[in-house]
Amino acid sequence: MTTIPERAYELAMAAAQAAADKKAEDIVVIDVGDQLAITDAFLVASAPNERQVHAIVDAIEERLLELPEKAKPIRREGERGGRWVLLDYVDIVVHVQHTEEREFYALDRLWKDCPQIPFVDRDLADSAAGTATAE
Repeated sequence: MTTIPERAYELAMAAAQAAADKKAEDIVVIDVGDQLAITDAFLVASAPNERQVHAIVDAIEERLLELPEKAKPIRREGERGGRWVLLDYVDIVVHVQHTEEREFYALDRLWKDCPQIPFVDRDLADSAAGTATAE
């Protein structure tokens, strides 16, 4: 059960799945709505190199544009360096970080008092379901 608005949840889950599809690591969705007035959730994901950070960011933007109510970021920061890219969709803020930046800045630890919203990669869920039915 989540307390974030339905639109924020839809955006966060679509963005998380897009990130997972591009092999993002440690995908976490954090409900920051009670702590911040500017957004409802953070999505944090990481990748081991700049090229993959860019691929994840591109995939998230493409996926959110495919939604019935298209979403475009109002702000995009950090793209040139590719070490930490921020996409601000108002309802959610997406942080895609190089693994080293993720460890150094530790957003997960900074927001540890906020509830996490469960995300399960559909590919992992599908393979687990297939394994369960095969047994």
